[in-house]
Amino acid sequence: MDDDHDAKRVEEGLVTHTSVHVNDDHKDDHDHINEKLVKKTNGGDSIEDEKEERTMPLDDDKAVEQKDRDDQPPEQQLVKQKSKRIATLDAFRGLTIVLMILVDDAGGAYARIDHSPWNGCTLADFVMPFFLFIVGVAIALALKKVPKIKDAVRRIIMRTIKLLFWGILLQGGYSHAPNELSYGVDMKQIRWCGILQRIALVYLVVALIETFTTKIRPTVLKPGHLSVFTAYQWQWIGGFVAFLIYMVTTYALYVPDWSFTEYNDNGPKRYTVECGMRGHLGPACNAVGHVDRQVWGINHLYSYPVWSRLKACTLSSPSEGPLRDNAPNWCRAPFEPEGLLSSISAILSGTIGIHYGHVLIHFKGHSERLKHWVSMGLVLLILAIILHFTDAIPINKQLYSISYVFFTAGAAGIVFSGFYILIDVWGLRTPFLFLEWIGMNAMLVFVLAAQGIFAAFMNGWYYGTPKKSLVHWIQYHVFINVWHSERVGTLLYVIFAEITFWGVVSGILHKLGNILEAVR
Repeated sequence: MDDDHDAKRVEEGLVTHTSVHVNDDHKDDHDHINEKLVKKTNGGDSIEDEKEERTMPLDDDKAVEQKDRDDQPPEQQLVKQKSKRIATLDAFRGLTIVLMILVDDAGGAYARIDHSPWNGCTLADFVMPFFLFIVGVAIALALKKVPKIKDAVRRIIMRTIKLLFWGILLQGGYSHAPNELSYGVDMKQIRWCGILQRIALVYLVVALIETFTTKIRPTVLKPGHLSVFTAYQWQWIGGFVAFLIYMVTTYALYVPDWSFTEYNDNGPKRYTVECGMRGHLGPACNAVGHVDRQVWGINHLYSYPVWSRLKACTLSSPSEGPLRDNAPNWCRAPFEPEGLLSSISAILSGTIGIHYGHVLIHFKGHSERLKHWVSMGLVLLILAIILHFTDAIPINKQLYSISYVFFTAGAAGIVFSGFYILIDVWGLRTPFLFLEWIGMNAMLVFVLAAQGIFAAFMNGWYYGTPKKSLVHWIQYHVFINVWHSERVGTLLYVIFAEITFWGVVSGILHKLGNILEAVR
């Protein structure tokens, strides 16, 4: 019986706690006993079962795996255990939100941290795959026990719909925040794709595979370093199918000539891009863009692609600037960086993330987890570097190339491991508390800060002209004019007036939540 109980604990997240059975002689004390805290017995080498875990990087919903104890007799009920969050998960999520704010609002001043115009990887290019990586980790923890598959599927679908709704509302063109005090979008021009839409697709696929394979995977890992891979083979099969679809389509799909219309003060002008080829990985004739043009329509794609900062397009490269007189036609064309085919490739980022979550659940010791995480991260980084520098498959965020998946997932694994050592192993939480707070309020900060909704609200209260608002006054008079540099002032404004501000706000919300919970 002891061996069976230990095996069950491995499946439930390596929670080493003492079971307290309630017999008939102690029924009167049952409710009192169930409120006691059961302490870990292995000196902190394991992480407690999470009563409530996030299933997405931008959502506070309860985890699907909460156990239903009502049908169990008192003799079989365990002592109620106080939930404990995995601090690394929140800190990593918070770091990703911070990076997004930094590169979105300071990238214009420092082009080197903005998205790479085409091949290569900059700081901004880590944001999306870091989001998807942490989506996978959180799904593994939230769905490690699925009592009712039907309920889990319903919750997954509802969360997917919520992400799609917010994505279209915030990035579809309806919101013009933070600078333009207007709203509304021409449905002929609405953008269907975006950050939250890609997260929704990856979450839906990875979470459904995890849910439907709950009953068929083993409860205890077999001996061997590869057992965690074989135990979750269906997740890897799903990732491989996504990889196969992406690779076959990218290299086999024929891309014909295509046209688009540019609208400016001189009226509409029609341009044609000559292609007629397969397997092209440049800006003009790649299969990723062709799929989006056919599925969504060229009018529904992102109108300001980063490839316009290439040397072929502007003399200001890598910064934005006026187009060359002899710039190729495609420099003016729209392109969707969160398109359909590239989002299928992005499923691999979520698959690698969920694998890290599986390791966290099944591997007991810190050293075991870290060995697996770090070694896998290094292997992914090496593969990506080889593919990129041999020109086999360049690292490219816009195409979401396989080398880009490997490189960013490997980097995410290394950063996640570093946070785990500092925060959950060494206990150095204080320096990272602001990241934890932002991570626990990620959706709020994403909408109000990263999407500029709060700044737009503040800009709506102005004196005389919209440029005379509190936000503009702080940015120019407190930062830019003081430092006599727009670049330095902009960077400091983003760090202190945005990131630090929202860290404080998130901390206050966290403390208020604790107070309200204590009162209840």
